[in-house]
Amino acid sequence: MAKYIFVTGGVTSSLGKGIIAASLAKLLQARGLRVTIQKFDPYINVDPGTLNPYEHGECYVTEDGAETDLDLGHYERFLNIFTSQANNVTTGRIYQTVINKEREGAYLGKTVQVVPHITDEIKRRMLLLGQKGEYDIVITELGGTVGDIESLPYIEAVRQLQWELPEEDLLVVHLTLIPYLKAAKELKTKPTQHSVKQLSESGVFPDVIVCRTEEPLNQDIKRKIAQFCNVQPEAVIEAPDASTIYEVPLLMMNERLDLIVLKKLAINGYSAPDLGRWKEFLDKLKYPKARITIGLIGKYVELQDAYKSILEAFVHAGAVNECKVQVASIHSEFITPENVAEKLSNLDGLLVAPGFGYRGVEGKITAVQYARESGLPFFGICLGMQMAVIEYGRHVLGIQNAQSTEMDPNAAEPVVDMMEEQKKITAKGGTMRLGSYPCEIKEGTLAQKIYGSAQVNERHRHRYEFNNKYLQQYEEGGMIASGRNPETGLVEIMEIASHPFFIGCQYHPELKSTVENPHPLFVHFVGAARRHNEQKQVSKNPLLQSEMI
Repeated sequence: MAKYIFVTGGVTSSLGKGIIAASLAKLLQARGLRVTIQKFDPYINVDPGTLNPYEHGECYVTEDGAETDLDLGHYERFLNIFTSQANNVTTGRIYQTVINKEREGAYLGKTVQVVPHITDEIKRRMLLLGQKGEYDIVITELGGTVGDIESLPYIEAVRQLQWELPEEDLLVVHLTLIPYLKAAKELKTKPTQHSVKQLSESGVFPDVIVCRTEEPLNQDIKRKIAQFCNVQPEAVIEAPDASTIYEVPLLMMNERLDLIVLKKLAINGYSAPDLGRWKEFLDKLKYPKARITIGLIGKYVELQDAYKSILEAFVHAGAVNECKVQVASIHSEFITPENVAEKLSNLDGLLVAPGFGYRGVEGKITAVQYARESGLPFFGICLGMQMAVIEYGRHVLGIQNAQSTEMDPNAAEPVVDMMEEQKKITAKGGTMRLGSYPCEIKEGTLAQKIYGSAQVNERHRHRYEFNNKYLQQYEEGGMIASGRNPETGLVEIMEIASHPFFIGCQYHPELKSTVENPHPLFVHFVGAARRHNEQKQVSKNPLLQSEMI
């Protein structure tokens, strides 16, 4: 049977429970253990699929088509494994299951209550992944902050499991904040003490306390926290701010977090951690040989988490190309034909991001036109590809009214249209084209050069597609469908062969980019942007030009 680690948070939200959980999982995995992570979110939405990105950041999609919390992206990027529907559970899903059972008569007329019925369903799902025999350790991140009213059933479920499972099979890691008061020049432990006290009053006693801090913790502070929070001094872990999230596993290893966990879980016979590839990645990330600027054209740019997977994919691709990728976020609503050159002329590459709805789409189309006409490397994802199709139709093929029916249901020239099977659907949640689908790639194309394969599988999240009624017209006019679904014929990739680098895809490649397997589309796009940057430097400096000759 698997052993279980629960990661809770106190004092404030956004401390990085997901990164701590993923870092601990990485260290245990590097020692040869089979590890997975799951996230329990306290909100009542069934999943984050219907949430505005401003509310909860991006919606991460798994291979099996689950719309999940963005922390699952961190889990996959760190562990290089797939997660699934079972790895993300919400209060909405818990209550939905219990209410459905009640309607079916499963409780034999009993009064359905939070305890035991809701907590029993929470416990069942907490233990589910560990009962399949595939994992040695299951790490569960509990969303929210200790003390939140919506988190109480989850804390109660952990309390019950602490009583039901053998002592060496369950461990609780509590993440807190140690604030530094600049005026007093002091680190303050009182918020952590109160957080642990509140957790303990619920009957859950942490085994390890991880302290986020801007200043180093000395041994006296660690002993004080240990004494007041009832843990061993070595179980008080310092988690300083890091220059990149990918440093955190090494910082946690220096604090011996993995060894403390292995000791408390009575796990023996583990090997030394193998982090060679991880350290090689960090070296390239920290010491780049070049710097480039990529413009990210989107409509949610005020919130970085809205495009989290894209930003991380650039980190992975930048390391491969040994260059620092500086992402310039540009709001598409504020791009016009009059200012587009001013806003984009300093870029080395342009990525038009996914999104939904009409707001900002004309700015995206204007940005695509600038990239196409100026030879700027271009990469469009989902809506970004659709905007490239509309732009090409309007300005190259002469389809003046080219549009998507998402923006205009009565479009005269619907070059992007809703899929037929989607037109009968009225419910919004979980009804898009979701999850992994195959894509056949045409020989001799940029896509084939990038992938080096005739067929790939990529993850989708959309309702609208390129309208195949226009395919012949587009291909005859120079925009090629280099990737298509083998079963439906739906277009997956569009590219322009005459452009230095111009490609768009209907799927979301950022969702499959990891530290150990950076996505090839991002790798080649960053490589093209670096070449573009080098060419600009040569054209500006005659001495460099003579050296190149």
